[in-house]
Amino acid sequence: MALPQILPSPSSSFTHKPHLNPSNFFLIPQFNNPQCQFSSKLLLQHRRQRNSNGIRCSASSSFPEKHHTGSPKSDDVVELPLFPLPLVLFPGAILPLQIFEFRYRIMMHTLLQTDLRFGVIYSDSATGTADVGCVGEVVKHERLVDDRFFLICKGQERFRVNKLVRSKPYLVAEVTWLEDRPSANGEDDVEGLANEVESYMKDVIRLSNRLNGKPEKEATDLRRNLFPTPFSFFVGSTFEGAPREQQALLELEDTAMRLKREKETLRNTLNYLSAASAVKDVFPSS
Repeated sequence: MALPQILPSPSSSFTHKPHLNPSNFFLIPQFNNPQCQFSSKLLLQHRRQRNSNGIRCSASSSFPEKHHTGSPKSDDVVELPLFPLPLVLFPGAILPLQIFEFRYRIMMHTLLQTDLRFGVIYSDSATGTADVGCVGEVVKHERLVDDRFFLICKGQERFRVNKLVRSKPYLVAEVTWLEDRPSANGEDDVEGLANEVESYMKDVIRLSNRLNGKPEKEATDLRRNLFPTPFSFFVGSTFEGAPREQQALLELEDTAMRLKREKETLRNTLNYLSAASAVKDVFPSS
């Protein structure tokens, strides 16, 4: 089902903003692992710092080392408050938010007395509000002046909206949980796919560093002992230049399919960067 087209008003502040590279054909991932950070004019760099008590955070990802096994069952039906945003939250990713809008301040007062969990769901003016989102759990909060809130949230389970329960003072929907299913043919080597995706990521980082005049330092251990499913979510979280592509990745219920799609995206990105690097070698001053 399609939810009503609802976007937060400009008074709501959020960390991520959509950004496309000038080619309009390739995604330039932004990697937040300290071992694989790189900068580019094509990348959106964003950090938020609070100086009132030294809190500092960035839109980085922090994924569990082991596959999460305590998730709710996929046939559970629950009511969940929703926060539509023009960004995609993945399981395990960290999302800083600053809450200004009155209805979401009301939501926060309620959450602080309950389980600190709400649904982040992608919405934009062109496509409306998606049916699939990700639970954001408040792991740290600060109450600011004028009853505003600064939050640090962590992505948890994915969900699908079944129906809208109410829209005032904020959206509440009935949802069911999503889990990846085994591949249809059972023949996909997800471990091998994850290793291939990691290899492409390393090459993208290396060429990006080269194009930006940085040392071509080899990125190591991008997976950080992650199983293929959480690793596929981490990879998707780096594609910050194209939220609609991220949404498509979030909605997939097959780890192998998600990794294959990410592999293709990274391969296209690598081809683009290789061509740009070749041009730079021929025309160093360009």
